[in-house]
Amino acid sequence: MPLLPDPVRPEVRQVTRRAAEAIATHLDACEAAQDVTPQAAAALKASGYAALTVPEEFGGLGATLPEFALTQEHLGRAGASLALVFAMNGHVLGSAFGARSWPEPLLARLGQGAARGELLNAVASERNLGSPSRGGLPETTLTPQGDGYRLDGRKTWSTGARALDTALVTAALEGGVVRVRVNMHAPGVKIETTWGGSLALRGSGSQDLVFSGVAVSVQDLAPPTPPSPVSPAWFWTALSGTYLGVGTAALADLRRYAVTRVPTALGRPIATLPRVREAAGRIHAELWAARALLAHATQAFHADPTDAALPLLAGAKAVCAQAAVNATDQAARAVGGAALSPDQPFERLLRDARAALTHPPTEPEAYERLGGLLMDAAEEGVYSVP
Repeated sequence: MPLLPDPVRPEVRQVTRRAAEAIATHLDACEAAQDVTPQAAAALKASGYAALTVPEEFGGLGATLPEFALTQEHLGRAGASLALVFAMNGHVLGSAFGARSWPEPLLARLGQGAARGELLNAVASERNLGSPSRGGLPETTLTPQGDGYRLDGRKTWSTGARALDTALVTAALEGGVVRVRVNMHAPGVKIETTWGGSLALRGSGSQDLVFSGVAVSVQDLAPPTPPSPVSPAWFWTALSGTYLGVGTAALADLRRYAVTRVPTALGRPIATLPRVREAAGRIHAELWAARALLAHATQAFHADPTDAALPLLAGAKAVCAQAAVNATDQAARAVGGAALSPDQPFERLLRDARAALTHPPTEPEAYERLGGLLMDAAEEGVYSVP
């Protein structure tokens, strides 16, 4: 199956290929540095992918949710660490413009920045708070100061920190929670290296961000808004596509290795061995099934962007994550001891796939959502899901 089939439009296909080339070129250097190098950051921005999910009226490509799933799989195959930088940028912009609940001038600034190649991420996690998906009041604060605000606090797991031009920071303000747009080059913004030695996604540079008396204007404040289904929809799709790409890479690398590896004792490629062929078949089938569910779920949400399609997207995230884990595990088993060598990509793929399980929704939550949809439908006399 082509990695960028229809319904991906030619202009989307073009920037996706440029982004994948940038990732493939700089991935090894970023993995070694355990950070996004300046050269990698420049190449990612030059690809034009930053504006993928920005509407055309704001200078972007207006990618749909189904397109985003396909393009992120393509980038995930090139390298999960840097693909995740784009995933975060893409889902934040996709959900912001999908909900249209923020002030129009703020949306315009975000879209215009992305059209210039600038990268952003929403930073919300904190050491004491944990995952923002669980709720709670952040320790990062926004305090009125003059005709604007003062931002103080620390954020963890800030994917692509050194490549970012803008951070959308979640902060407490007068007992509520808001988001504020922060220029990453503003006085008082500091990146603290905390990502060294990470098991997975070493090149993502998910460092801590420290804000000390950062001046923020009123125009950059996104006030509290009602929860919107577009936010989890874009986030879960970003994760699903990216990690599905890790599984796709594992299958491609297994085939490459198997058809060229000829042990002297065997006298022929290990691709001829039944256990290797079985592993490839299992991986291929699982990836196809995961991709089909993701395509169905994103198309369902695109047709009806309401809470009704969210359980399908949650289920797709769980299935894609497990498919990536299974693909990398089975590929490594089929390759044998050579899979542990840094000379081969399998050990990195194996590590990166495990990270898929840590992102929300967790597997139990995802399947509870999907099962709840089925149970509720059954109570109403309906025995199928959308």
